Amino acid sequence: MSDSPAAEGVRQRNLARLLRLVHLEGPLSRARLTGATGLNRSTIADLVGELAREGLVVERAPDPSRRVGRPSPVVAADARVVAIAVNPEVDALTLAAVGLDRGIPLRERIELDHLLTPDETARLIADRLDQWRSGELADARVVAVGLAVPGLVRAADGLVRNAPHLRWTDVPLRDLVEAATGLPTVVGNDATLGAIAEHLFGAAAGFDDVVYLNGGASGIGGGLIVHGMPLLGAGGYTGEFGQNRPGIAAEADRRAVAGVLEDEVSRARLLAAVGLHAADEPALAAALAAAGADSEAADEVARQRRILATALANAVNALNPAVVVLGGFLATIAAADVAGLTELVRAQAMSANAEDLEIRVASLAEDRLLIGAAEAAFAELLRGPTA
Repeated sequence: MSDSPAAEGVRQRNLARLLRLVHLEGPLSRARLTGATGLNRSTIADLVGELAREGLVVERAPDPSRRVGRPSPVVAADARVVAIAVNPEVDALTLAAVGLDRGIPLRERIELDHLLTPDETARLIADRLDQWRSGELADARVVAVGLAVPGLVRAADGLVRNAPHLRWTDVPLRDLVEAATGLPTVVGNDATLGAIAEHLFGAAAGFDDVVYLNGGASGIGGGLIVHGMPLLGAGGYTGEFGQNRPGIAAEADRRAVAGVLEDEVSRARLLAAVGLHAADEPALAAALAAAGADSEAADEVARQRRILATALANAVNALNPAVVVLGGFLATIAAADVAGLTELVRAQAMSANAEDLEIRVASLAEDRLLIGAAEAAFAELLRGPTA
């Protein structure tokens, strides 16, 4: 006799719980899974067996150093289950294969001398996927594509309403990529996905109230975690900190008349200060460090830090986060003296709002947007592993 719909629903939820645990926390023993879920050992063994038959987890022998009690097999997400994560930008298209085990076996940055079109983006993703499937991903199960886009993305259907620096308006990017690859596709704002990645796996792990600012080639975006959940807004457009008008105390610090934050705190200005036209994040950080403390580049970093501090103080006053995480070039200009930047923010914020504030640089570094895009791509599988 078949299980009732209610019993099957419970089973599916338990399968999802187990898969999500090993995805988020890494390899766990059956004993740990039993303790984390409250299910008995035989139920855990049955559920793990089903996930293994579905090719979603693998079991390994227990740690031989564990000498007390009955050995418990270790359950891990199967690294062969992957999502394709993509970040289109004004100067490059970055793609990666991200495993359900959180590994990144493949990563490629395609430098560009022109602005990507949506159709070109879909074609490049499909081309790279075909190449990878003929090589390194020959034995992989590719489940979906996730895109982290620097612009406004409608949450309901992944329509890119406006990516101003790419000059994309009302682009059905999800549909284009699905048609090119034949894979389910999810599209989200890059900073929102970066916030989710840092909250799950990075510098904001363990914090329930987070402000995340991402600095990229297209400007500054942001993401919010409130009470442990991403805050998206009515249409999915929250976090556009780069479009706020910055307070600039010293007129000599102003570079853009009536400009917004991303006009003043700008990756392009940093590149110009070190004489580069384009660079990825590590190369820009290295160039700024090599310029030295008495350079034009150091003066530009200091100017941008002063303006950024005021913008962060406004965010702290409005949102009262436990932690502010800075990614991309914002992490670069903060990293030299995080404590000093924190004090600049505290000096301009309400004392109660900022008294326990931490400012951190994104610990996932240049992988943060790709990990966030992959997390969006894995969401359906994690909700219903055997659906």
